[in-house]
Amino acid sequence: MVDAVVVGAGPNGLAAAVVLARAGLDVEVLERNETVGGGARTREMTLPGFRHDTGSAVHPMALASPFFRAFGLADRIELKQPEIAYGQPLDGGRAGLAFRDLGRTADGLGADGRAWSSLFGPLVRNWRDVVDVALGDMRSFAPQTLPSAVRLGLGVLEQASPAWNLRFSTEEAAALLTGVAAHTIAPPRGFGPAGAGLVLAMLAHAVGWPIPVGGTQAISDALAADVLAHGGRIRTGVEVRDLRELPRGAAVLLDVAPWSLVRLAGGRLPQGYVRTVRRYRSGGAAAPVHFALSGPVPWAAPELRRAGTVHVGGTRAQLAEAEDAVARGRHARNPYVLVSQPTVVDPSRAPAGKHVLWSYAHVPFGSRRDVGDDVQRQVERFAPGFSDLVLARRTVTATELGAGNPTMVGGDIACGAASAWQLAFRPVPRWDPYRVPVPSTTNDTWLCSAATSPGPGVHGLSGVHAARRVLRARGISVGRDGLSAG
Repeated sequence: MVDAVVVGAGPNGLAAAVVLARAGLDVEVLERNETVGGGARTREMTLPGFRHDTGSAVHPMALASPFFRAFGLADRIELKQPEIAYGQPLDGGRAGLAFRDLGRTADGLGADGRAWSSLFGPLVRNWRDVVDVALGDMRSFAPQTLPSAVRLGLGVLEQASPAWNLRFSTEEAAALLTGVAAHTIAPPRGFGPAGAGLVLAMLAHAVGWPIPVGGTQAISDALAADVLAHGGRIRTGVEVRDLRELPRGAAVLLDVAPWSLVRLAGGRLPQGYVRTVRRYRSGGAAAPVHFALSGPVPWAAPELRRAGTVHVGGTRAQLAEAEDAVARGRHARNPYVLVSQPTVVDPSRAPAGKHVLWSYAHVPFGSRRDVGDDVQRQVERFAPGFSDLVLARRTVTATELGAGNPTMVGGDIACGAASAWQLAFRPVPRWDPYRVPVPSTTNDTWLCSAATSPGPGVHGLSGVHAARRVLRARGISVGRDGLSAG
């Protein structure tokens, strides 16, 4: 007998297990893969000695998430800050650069420096309140965060409206912000992408975009170690195919996609709930391409050689064109490519003098296309000579990515389209979207994946919000971070 079973050892599932185990519940975590982490793992994928993140690679939420702050993640693992958080290369050797320091970033943007500072200055000064708004459960509200919520909302309205081009006069500043908004794999002039872009860009100046030494696996391993330290158990290589396999009487928390939830329930969900889940829309997909390099990327804009993250795709208009194509189910001629250069700050990822390059291209949901040549061509466009440095390359199609992780069906790494509606009502429009109405069972069942608010990202809070509800049903109260006293 156990008090709670968590299915899926991704960051949200592990965070839920941490919260429950620390509250005194007997917790067991079941993971289908042989290692924990889900989309937050690291392993060799090209050549011996080259360690690649298989999913997420750069982690502003590791320092910003209320759960990770209470958990003390920054004291458990080493997080390195690149000198430049992220950059946006443009043709002709130009680039927009986002430094950790807001003032330095504004200085580098020239004529648009004041516009950048006026947009992000108030958000950076109150970043904790902004994060509480953005990473909440969309069902509760702390009154002290209202000014920050209004400020963020005004910025979203601007960047999601026809007025989005009025603030900036240079290509560098406009593209710099658009490259961040495009993380959502959606046309950047939308409420969801605008909100995500503003929050992520703000965090670059508030806490930075750090890279974990040794790889993203360090985050997952720290969470797993805490579960074990508080009496929980983790079993890997165990695939759950039906909820009836799980111990009777246990609370069940599922770190899975909504479509996997329907399958696991085996026809026992109410038909109205199933119909609503089937209307939940997938987003665009990611197709990872991993490179082993003989040297650093020779960016035409040399400052980018100090950046942890590079958004490859060109100007705001070019980025929007690429994302619009993906949204219409087509492969972009010049795709948006998200690039991480972990060996800029963590040389342990590769043999001496060598480098790893993590990247993925945005592609339509369920794409089977090998985009290795497309990605290499895009990087070469802004870094002439890049191809001469490639020692090995490993491409994972969107379909293959989904086959290896049930929360990324079809390569949808966000576990659902990042529209404004689906960020607020994930995956169903219910007051308690975490609770799953499985009748005729002795188990309370909860969804705790990125398909619930606040959505994608390595922040653990989808798991925390679900775990808090499990504890509340047992008369145990904990704070919004899941670990402090309620």
